[in-house]
Amino acid sequence: MFNLIDEKLCYQKQLFQSLAEQSSDMIIFVNREGIVTYQNPAVEISLGLKVEEMIGSKIFEHLHPDDLKFTIDAFHNLLNKLPKYIKAPVQQIRLRHRNGSWRTFEVLGSKLVHNNFIEFVMINLHDITERKKADEVLHQSENKYRTILKYIREGYSEIDLAGNFTFFNNSICRFFGYSKEELMGMNYRQCTYKEDVKRLFQTFNTVYRTGEPTEVFDWRIIRKDGTKRYIESAISLQKDSSGKPTGFRGIVRDVTERKRMEGKLLLTLENLRKSFKTTIQVLVSAVESRDPYTAGHQLRVADLARTIATEMKLPHKTIEGIRIAGSIHDVGNLSIPAEILSKPTKLKEIEFSLIKQHSRSGYEMLKDVESPWPLAEIVYQHHERINGSGYPRNLKGDKILLEARILAVADVMEAMASHRPYRPTLGIEAALEEIGKNKGVLYDDTVADACLKLFREKGYQLKKDGKNNPIEKIYFNQ
Repeated sequence: MFNLIDEKLCYQKQLFQSLAEQSSDMIIFVNREGIVTYQNPAVEISLGLKVEEMIGSKIFEHLHPDDLKFTIDAFHNLLNKLPKYIKAPVQQIRLRHRNGSWRTFEVLGSKLVHNNFIEFVMINLHDITERKKADEVLHQSENKYRTILKYIREGYSEIDLAGNFTFFNNSICRFFGYSKEELMGMNYRQCTYKEDVKRLFQTFNTVYRTGEPTEVFDWRIIRKDGTKRYIESAISLQKDSSGKPTGFRGIVRDVTERKRMEGKLLLTLENLRKSFKTTIQVLVSAVESRDPYTAGHQLRVADLARTIATEMKLPHKTIEGIRIAGSIHDVGNLSIPAEILSKPTKLKEIEFSLIKQHSRSGYEMLKDVESPWPLAEIVYQHHERINGSGYPRNLKGDKILLEARILAVADVMEAMASHRPYRPTLGIEAALEEIGKNKGVLYDDTVADACLKLFREKGYQLKKDGKNNPIEKIYFNQ
């Protein structure tokens, strides 16, 4: 009978010893005085202390000074409590490594009582040093970014999938005019301008479906005091560790003042546009008062030039500049004697020399006019030719502005197809033949092709007032 018991005890002892020696956690036995009586191999691995250095030493000698008091108190508390077998709560302590550094452990103490006598206290220590370092780094990082989020002027917020606020910084409270307590859990719809609620919901829905963050977009909020503010936002999707969507996060900026300034700027631009339009109209009227032929010519050239530019698919702003330049391209004629402009017979060489000065005169009149377009240069160059045979500067090829190349073709077409004081009209076909024959020589290839296509394929016509062409609706009312 006793042999069986001894045999069983021997087996259990061997089993424990095997488990202890293979454990990655440190296992230390101490007596009632705290003297180490056993250590497993993990102690040397974790602390660098050999068996002979630990056995017989007091466990408290290896403790960090700041951890000494509460550890001794916990040890005595464990010794003085029943039942026979009891565990102390898991705590964290620091032990000195052989190299002098400190390692952090989660410690669990238990005592073994036999016949009301404490035979030993078993201490199990799990090394959490690296985890503590990682936690500290994470904690520092979280504090750093929370501090940044707290004090940046931009707002940062997080909402759940239902649209309720779950986290936000101080700026969000400032933008919306609510306290943290009031805003927490509030749904974004409650503080969104009602006309923007649907659009904002669709934006969140798109982010949820695609997983892609938004570009920056504007929407309007209603503050607690009822005032309206303009907000600029960018939204992205939040996911948990498994990739499941949990909500949305967004950066928010109050752009109300910018919107107000933009509104004032647009009003100023509109006023400037009206003033500019008035200035151009005055110039057109001034030309018309001296030479009705020239006035009608400018209007028709302007219309044809802008239609060619549209056929070439140029930007709207460029097309508008070409139209305006066309409507005043002969403004330099104001400097030419009226009797020469309206002379019913062929001009003499000296008279034609004066006529050729109108491009330069137009440039001088317009060079100081503030404009989004190079009007003065377009007017200056509208008689230049691709091969350099034009005037007044004999410019060639790409040295001539594209706008001027377009104006040159429109100018020749209208001049040849219209009546002049010194000759009857030469006709549309003669004008088209001139453009086709000299494209690439005198006239830009692309511009000439666009012009020919308008007349031969799309039914463009030169009208007396330069308006109401058959293709007007196709080009300008889409």
